[in-house]
Amino acid sequence: MKGLEILAPAGGMECVYAAVRSGADAVYLGAKSFSARSSAHNFDNDQLREAVRYCHVNGAAVHLACNTLVHDDELKDALSLIEYACTVGVDALIMQDPGLISLVRRCAPDMPIHGSTQLSVHTRAGVENLYKLGLTRVVLSRELSKKEIEEIARDCPVELEVFVHGALCMSVSGQCYFSAMLGSRSGNRGACAQPCRLPFSTGCDSDYALSLKDLSIIEHLSELEEMGISSAKIEGRMKRPEYVAAAVSACRQELDSGKISPGLSEKLKAVFSRSGFTDGYYTGKRGADMFGIRSKENVTAADSKVFAAIHEMYKNERRHIPVNFKLDICEGSSSLTAIDNDKNTFTANGAIPEKAISFPLDYERCEKSISKTGGTPYIMKGLECNIGKGLTMPASSLNAMRATCLDGLSEIRGKERPVSFSRVNLSEVDTRKNIRPKNYRARFTDCDISDNFLDSELIYVPLETDSRSLNTLMDRGFAVAAEIPRGMFGIEKDIYSHLKRVKSLGINEVLANNIGAVEMAKVLGMDIHGGFGLNLTNTEAIKWAESQGIIDAEVSFELTLEQISALGGIIPLGIISMGRLPLMLTRNCPAKCSGRNCKQCNGNTAQIRDRKGIYFPIYCYGGCTEILNSVPLILSDRKNEIRGVEFEVLRFNVENSVEKEENLCLYKHNLTPKDGFTRGLYYRGVE
Repeated sequence: MKGLEILAPAGGMECVYAAVRSGADAVYLGAKSFSARSSAHNFDNDQLREAVRYCHVNGAAVHLACNTLVHDDELKDALSLIEYACTVGVDALIMQDPGLISLVRRCAPDMPIHGSTQLSVHTRAGVENLYKLGLTRVVLSRELSKKEIEEIARDCPVELEVFVHGALCMSVSGQCYFSAMLGSRSGNRGACAQPCRLPFSTGCDSDYALSLKDLSIIEHLSELEEMGISSAKIEGRMKRPEYVAAAVSACRQELDSGKISPGLSEKLKAVFSRSGFTDGYYTGKRGADMFGIRSKENVTAADSKVFAAIHEMYKNERRHIPVNFKLDICEGSSSLTAIDNDKNTFTANGAIPEKAISFPLDYERCEKSISKTGGTPYIMKGLECNIGKGLTMPASSLNAMRATCLDGLSEIRGKERPVSFSRVNLSEVDTRKNIRPKNYRARFTDCDISDNFLDSELIYVPLETDSRSLNTLMDRGFAVAAEIPRGMFGIEKDIYSHLKRVKSLGINEVLANNIGAVEMAKVLGMDIHGGFGLNLTNTEAIKWAESQGIIDAEVSFELTLEQISALGGIIPLGIISMGRLPLMLTRNCPAKCSGRNCKQCNGNTAQIRDRKGIYFPIYCYGGCTEILNSVPLILSDRKNEIRGVEFEVLRFNVENSVEKEENLCLYKHNLTPKDGFTRGLYYRGVE
């Protein structure tokens, strides 16, 4: 690509018009299914075809977001949607599910695939992993700083896309299970209920410790372009056309002139914001200033006058596609040829010229008629006239040839450009065979581990655990694996160093919850256990894990026990069956909403409280924060209902030594827990 692409959201055709007419180079949109914004209007088949045609006529690309996790019984329908997208010639697919990505690489090898931000890619290793999978672009996590983006972008083998404006989730995309756990509406399935926008307190003045202001780094577009970033992405497929137009126009002005006009800046803020905007992640200034809510003043700022003024900005087609014309007028015939910037050519034959009585046709009169391209996306770049001596034509005839030429160009430009698609057989998934008896593994955040856990087949401890403690655990007889942090923002080099250190101690096994972590461990030749953060929800995803060299994996805890028991694949599978499930992974700690920093906190702020008085523990690791569920998941008395897996994982985050022993006793003796626990999503599932 040349230059920085402005990529705009579109929840419906009006947003497509607003985006393209305001200067977007591409739009991204979703179909009626498999879209991470299922509440948007989205596009049925006919509307998708029309959106592609309109965008291609206007020189814009269309990226189809097929970016949700998919279950086995949905793979066939997902492939049917993608086959249709190939038929109408969408320019790229935005995808999250690794299993579906693998299938599309087989079915449509020529279709560009962009790795969704839902894949939680925030390291160079993660980008390289997706490059090896055949992806052509990666959408980076929103939480990256300028310096971190620069390091990833340096000599990068694929295109990179960065969010520059729009809503900012508290959680790292793809790592939020809050909505799923609280109401079975999965953010990974496009059904997020946004519980983070509700009141949550850390005991400070703010009651909205999980709500961030909207992101806006439009003023930094030139820096992104200099880094080699390919696409500047605007969030907002559920927003109005006026929002899309204002955001695209601001990006267009910033790129074209280096600044945004004060009037447009005010419109952009008025049309939608949450207490203004933040660039805290990009600038590295993470703290209280990043938090904000949608206030009454924010809502009333977007009045009818603002919407009307913005609508005026995009009510007409944007004339930006250069066309060269050649006009030939001779005795007995006339023709006009139009050639656009893509070398598309169309010739229109016109009326028979007349003998001039007084004023023969000249260049100026021809130019006046041919240059009237209003109402179209075209603008005359040049005109060559070959006019026979003493001939003339009425302006209406010249206008008719011009209109026919431009209609012809549009027909050519909007013609479907299908991408080859070969169907694959998706036979019924066989239930896993030869499954060995279940064992258990235990995951800890410290080394306070009693000998009662010695019968676990594996224990996971933090990668940064000091060498002396690791040696002590091994000397005591534990089989030790190191857990790579789920959040690796800016610490990739440190992680490599720690991996080499633990390997030198004789620990060759790691727990990886991110494709970047998988890549790091692969490079060092370590044995990789896949964690829940990989979001494996179907058999094809299990096969993808196998191809990555992952020797066994935890499946997503958003699956039901029934869905888990039906999974195929070869590698051993496991589930989390005990512990406080992580609901969010966030780079900006909720405690910072009060202006605190990590030194001031010193571990004392260990929970947040919702509006009902329910407390959720907080655990910090690797520079990020995990928000844990208010009650632990416990399946100790339901072990006989867990089928199709080879191991269970007991997670210990904030438990003291006594609580660890009590939970282990529950597990080993199949005891029914007391009040204050959950069965998770293993029975109720998610939307």
